[in-house]
Amino acid sequence: MKGFAMLGLNNVGWIEKERPVAGPYDAILRPLALAPCTSDIQTVYKGTLGDRHNLILGHEAIGEIVEVGRKVKDFKPGDKVIVPAVTLDWRNIDMHSSSQQLVGRKYSNIKDGVFSEYFHVDNVDMNVALLPEGISLESAVMLTDTVSTGFHAVELAEVEYGDTVAVLGTASISLMGVAGAHLKGAERIIVVGYSPDLVKAAKFYGATDIINHNDGPIVEQILKITKGIGVDKVLVAGTDSDAITDAVKIVKLGGRIGNVNHFGSGETFSIPKIEWGANTSHTNTINKEIPGGRARMEKQIELVKYGKLDPSKIVTHVFHGFEKIEDALAMIKTRPFDLIKPVVIM
Repeated sequence: MKGFAMLGLNNVGWIEKERPVAGPYDAILRPLALAPCTSDIQTVYKGTLGDRHNLILGHEAIGEIVEVGRKVKDFKPGDKVIVPAVTLDWRNIDMHSSSQQLVGRKYSNIKDGVFSEYFHVDNVDMNVALLPEGISLESAVMLTDTVSTGFHAVELAEVEYGDTVAVLGTASISLMGVAGAHLKGAERIIVVGYSPDLVKAAKFYGATDIINHNDGPIVEQILKITKGIGVDKVLVAGTDSDAITDAVKIVKLGGRIGNVNHFGSGETFSIPKIEWGANTSHTNTINKEIPGGRARMEKQIELVKYGKLDPSKIVTHVFHGFEKIEDALAMIKTRPFDLIKPVVIM
């Protein structure tokens, strides 16, 4: 089969590999829709995961099942399913440990990803969800990672109704953080934005205040509009390591910072001592891998199905044809001004 792979550091290309084989609890799928991610770029060009050779990229996919193992109960060939970016080993007794959660991000890390003519899903009964009629492929593929990760920042920060929330990041995941905070009842949502497309989407998802890097330091702007008080919660998503420093500076004493950012470079973070209260501020910075699995996908599907969420608004570029994966990934790397998220439809 044909796949688009990381050939080595700073090197990608098409390769041929053997079609994967399904174990008793597993399935083989062909892709229907794929989405490249910034973390794919960081893996290849910043060496986030170290050197990888001939490893097929990609972890965001909608697929059609073509083969199931003999012990699969709930799915059959022909089913169209949503595949979460994190597929856990649910039969491992350590599944709920932090190390197992991290290992759940297998695609393009320790196993071939989804940018191929066929890809493998283990523990399929617990790791995929049926795609209902009436939900577009563009919306559905956003649920696999972008929505789930943005929402997880909200969960980690424990956003509640009436909160003032700052979202640090200018990416599709940041926008899903906005949407999640709005659904949780945040009163005020402050977003960093500069491109017209991102600003428009942020307002659609519930942003109340937009600030621009060009108007001065982010910290100063947020403290000014909150009258020096700061914010209750900070979401860090789709940005760089400086955002951790900024988050500590703008969150109130006792506030929470939910970080889901995939940091591709740098060795350390800087935590400002004064704003951190020399460890007496009771500020919590929470970093965890996003949850995976079927149940999470099914909950997110219900939000789309009943009109609570429309993730298609973050899809700005749609490519058609398997070979366009290369172009879509290159777009993530060059990041044109009007890009939020590209999708490839098979």
